[in-house]
Amino acid sequence: MAHWSDTLAVFDTETTGLSTRDDRIVTAFIGVIDSTGAVTESHQWLADPGIVIPPRATQVHGVSTQMAQEQGRPAREVVGEVVDALADVLSRGLPLVAFNASYDLSLTHREAERHGHTPLDNPRPIVDPLVIDRALDPYRRGKRTLDMVSLHYGITNPAAHNAEGDAVTAGLVARAIAGAFPAETEDLQKLHDNQVDWAFKWAESFRRFLESKGRPATGVSGAWPLDEGL
Repeated sequence: MAHWSDTLAVFDTETTGLSTRDDRIVTAFIGVIDSTGAVTESHQWLADPGIVIPPRATQVHGVSTQMAQEQGRPAREVVGEVVDALADVLSRGLPLVAFNASYDLSLTHREAERHGHTPLDNPRPIVDPLVIDRALDPYRRGKRTLDMVSLHYGITNPAAHNAEGDAVTAGLVARAIAGAFPAETEDLQKLHDNQVDWAFKWAESFRRFLESKGRPATGVSGAWPLDEGL
């Protein structure tokens, strides 16, 4: 019997920074992977974001302002195509996997608004390996970056901080988590709804931790899969 994780849509962006409100898409990848992990559909973009790409961001993903201007396409065109591709895979009922989905989806939502496109207001079903892993294995020590989580599940990312490499790796991690926690992940629609609750509870716990250390909890939001205000 087919399982929802047999065929997955995967999504990732590389951007100008960490703000979902102010930063811009530089590269994006949307693909589909089959039960063997092979990429059966592939859509990738390089955009000229219309603003300077900070050197720190370039160090992460390798795209400079000059490269984006010379080789990238106008941001408005790219953002429109990304939104259309996301809508297409979701319309086919495919689970959309994105690691830390609230970042990529919220930034894309605001990019759509910025460039005059209709954003996805209620994308589902979304599968976020970060949210699920935190909820189902809460006491495991170590960071929960994509690299660390993927290594925990025995998956190596051959192209870290590359939109395609990170997207495909996130899909493989989602499949591995589904195999490790079958009862908790069996029902895809319930899993989506549970992630809303899990993300909120994690944020509340993290906020209390920061406050207990006298550290500011500014920017800690439990809204998922879209930021507060979206």
